[in-house]
Amino acid sequence: MGLKTFRPLTPASRFKELPDFAEITKDKPEKKLTTPLKKSGGRNNNGRMTMRHRGGGHKRKYRIIDFKRSKRDVVAEVLSIEYDPNRSARIALLQYPDGDKTYIVAPAGLEVGAKVSAGEKVDPKVGNALPLKAIPLGSAIHNIEIIPGRGAQMIRSAGSQAILASREAGYALIKLASGETRRINEESYATMGQVGNTDHMKVSSGKAGRTRWLGRRPHVRGMVMNPVDHPMGGGQGKSKGGGGRHHPMSPWGQLAKGFKTRRKHKTSDRFIVQRRKVKAKK
Repeated sequence: MGLKTFRPLTPASRFKELPDFAEITKDKPEKKLTTPLKKSGGRNNNGRMTMRHRGGGHKRKYRIIDFKRSKRDVVAEVLSIEYDPNRSARIALLQYPDGDKTYIVAPAGLEVGAKVSAGEKVDPKVGNALPLKAIPLGSAIHNIEIIPGRGAQMIRSAGSQAILASREAGYALIKLASGETRRINEESYATMGQVGNTDHMKVSSGKAGRTRWLGRRPHVRGMVMNPVDHPMGGGQGKSKGGGGRHHPMSPWGQLAKGFKTRRKHKTSDRFIVQRRKVKAKK
């Protein structure tokens, strides 16, 4: 994937960098693999807004992704690489010999016509899914199952990958991009390679309107609100967060910087071998 820039003929095009979609080979999704997607607008089932800054946006259809790679030891052919409006990564359409079609998250380097499969004895090449016990150490992997058989839950966004560091006592040690090392059952499946669309984080929309098309509404800073609306609001003239030197916090009083929100006794703590990197204090 590459990015395209534009001549600065308008303020919107001056800093605009968008995907060139050169890898996309099909415009419309497979009809049988789509389902309607209803927008919530940030409201819950009572109609109350529980998530701010959501609403509007272009109409979408959800693409059904096969995160379990349920067909084992069957070779499938990649028919197309497609755009998915519901995720940052691209998706690949697979066709099996019996005519069934499924979508998977497209790894970097996967091309139309490639053959991929899932199983314990398949080759560890890009796009193939294997249990962690069968993957060579040091390999880059994505679409990792946390619990065997549940389906991939980790490393699914554009450009992400994890490294299989080692194996011990029925568990595989996975090195995540954050620096965290985590134990995962070696029977869990993972897909070889790095998730595609690696330039996604370099995209610059160029204008507020394009952000609205994605369903994101404006985010107003708490510091410019009134005291009745936000703890950091108010003050005579421009102030550093409220009437005094107020610590950054959410509208409901939760500290926003440095305050640890993870539960102290969480079930999954026993699977974390090494915490993610912490910036050294100067």
